[in-house]
Order: sequence, then C-alpha cells, then structure tokens
Amino acid sequence: MNPSIVRTALFVPATRPERIPKAIATGADRVIVDLEDAVQENLKEEARDNLDRFLSENPDARILVRVNAPGHWAHTADLDLCTRHIGVTGILLPKAESVTQVAAARSTGKPIWPIIESAKGLAALTLIAQAEGVERLSFGSLDLGLDLNLTIGSAAAEEILSHARYAVLLCTRVANLAPALDGVFPSIQDTSGLHDAVQFARDMGFGGALCIHPSQVGVIHLALKPSAEELHWARRIIEAASSGEGVFLLDGQMVDAPVIGRAQSILMREK
Repeated sequence: MNPSIVRTALFVPATRPERIPKAIATGADRVIVDLEDAVQENLKEEARDNLDRFLSENPDARILVRVNAPGHWAHTADLDLCTRHIGVTGILLPKAESVTQVAAARSTGKPIWPIIESAKGLAALTLIAQAEGVERLSFGSLDLGLDLNLTIGSAAAEEILSHARYAVLLCTRVANLAPALDGVFPSIQDTSGLHDAVQFARDMGFGGALCIHPSQVGVIHLALKPSAEELHWARRIIEAASSGEGVFLLDGQMVDAPVIGRAQSILMREK
C-alpha cells in the first residue's frame, strides 16, 4: 500500500493510552488519538497528559491528533502538545469554519485535516480547502446533520448530505488535496451497512473513511477494493493500451486517455 493512500483513519480516545499501540497494530492506515468528542470535559487535561506521556515514552510512534475545536478552552494547549512532538504527523481540526482557524493549527508545523461538520464550515469550504497546510478534507456527517437540523436516516437528509459530500469532493479536486475521507459509520455491529456506506462513498470519489472501532478497519478496506470484474476489465485496458495507440477499440467500445486513467485508478485500489 502506497503510504500516501489513506483508506482508514481509526480513532482511539486519549483517555485510554494503552489502546494506542493496539490501534496502530490493527492495520489502519492512520491512527487518530482523540482529545475531543471521545473525552469528557472533566478529563480533558488528563487525556492530554496521557498523550504527552505516551509520545514521550514511544518516540517511534506516529499518530494524528484530533484536537478540541477552535474556541474550546483546551484548544491552544492541545496545539502546543502537537507542536512539541515529532510523533504527531497531522492534526484533525474539528468544526473547521475559517482560514484563520486553519492558520492557527498550521502554526504547529503539522499538516491539517479540517473536518467539515457545520453549516459555517460548509459555507467557507472553498477557502478552507485552499488554505496553506491543508493536506486533506474529512467529512463529519453526524455533526453536520445535527447543525442543519436534518432527520438523520431520512431520504431528505441523505439528499442534503450528498450535496455536502459533493462540495467536499469538488473543493478537494480544485485545491489538489489528497482524497477526502468520509465520516464515521456509528453502528459498529452493522458490518453490511458499513460496507455499503463505504462503497457508496468510494463510488462518489472519497478515498476512505474515518472509523471508530478496530473491527471496522478490515470491512472498510474490503469495501474499497475493486471487484473481480473491475480488475479484469482494467487489466485488459492496460494491456491493450501498451501498444502505444492513443485511441483504440476494445469489445466495440472506444478507449482513450480518460478510460485508461480509470483503469489505472482501479488497479491502484487493488494493492
């Protein structure tokens, strides 16, 4: 797997530092130690101390950190922690709503993954995506649904969220960012639902998804893999293209640069 490809980014709460090595061992492409939603307000400082200690004692560990949102009393201290440790390879910025917030997080010297999960964030998405230091976008469907007063699970809500996903994908491409990550699938036991949701996001153009439990990692990786039929088609296209012809017919269908590019993209997802 190309190290720049991120299919899964697994959250682990900073209140449970003993779980961080286990999360790293799951095969997730990235591990995100969470100082935000997974940590109660009265445990914020303890969680940050836990992470500080873990990184000091495990200098070879490489993780991302979801800091508390801009405006939260712990936000600045979280950023200071990230600045001090080389093991922090990126920052998930929740409730990202402005370039100014991104710039503050970028002062750590770490790549930023803004989470688009509010109406204000969606409205400022074009500028956020083009801000210096942004590496990829991630989508927070649950929080965005709450902020927009959607009836989660309804057809109407899914239509609105699909429009929001389109905006994330469009801004990702325009800003030439790494492929965006879809939001978490909250039902840990519903593996078929997760599989379908990830394939839906894959077919939209997302590179992967955030996840909240180790059992979801393998399901997401499998859902992102191309089918046997897709692989067979792609290999035939690439083999035929090796002749050097820019445009040719295969099974009566015209093949040109965009089709070859799609075949190459499918084969990359096999690895």
